[in-house]
Amino acid sequence: MKRQTLTDARYHTIGYIDTAADGRQTARDARLHALGYYDPHTDTTRDAQRHLVGKGNLLASLIACQ
Repeated sequence: MKRQTLTDARYHTIGYIDTAADGRQTARDARLHALGYYDPHTDTTRDAQRHLVGKGNLLASLIACQ
């Protein structure tokens, strides 16, 4: 699994995006709580409760809203 760290303007960690071998991604906050999921096969983003957020990869916006 590959992890990308997202930081704010002051270089404080605000979240992470983990990418699995099959391409699925998970957005996590700075405390590693899951915020949402992206499935490249269906090209959809879902929140932590698996409700549809939208079409395309919107994980960074889930982290930025925190």
